[in-house]
Amino acid sequence: MARFYDVIGIAQSNIEIRPGVYGDVIMERKYYGDILSDSRQLEGEKVNQDISVGNSISIIGDSFTNTFHALRYIRWMGTLWIINKVEMKSPRLILSLGGVYNGPTAATPGPTE
Repeated sequence: MARFYDVIGIAQSNIEIRPGVYGDVIMERKYYGDILSDSRQLEGEKVNQDISVGNSISIIGDSFTNTFHALRYIRWMGTLWIINKVEMKSPRLILSLGGVYNGPTAATPGPTE
């Protein structure tokens, strides 16, 4: 079983970014885990197909991952991937990955007016 160590993006909802503007702020935390499955899939019938991975990564939960609905992305193999399913098997969380994540990250600013 392969090992995992990298960041997971966790959204903090309804944070006041500036006066009168609220939105999600992404916080990144590093986690250790195990890669349970490793696969990829091409989607769509077009020239440049979308790539999706079917990986499952198991991590130990903590107070930040207890709000598992806030988990947005995971960095694996140098790319940000969408976390499209979280399965709770206490004390572990099984994270299923999907397509490439293109949303806000901890390095990008929040929403603008």
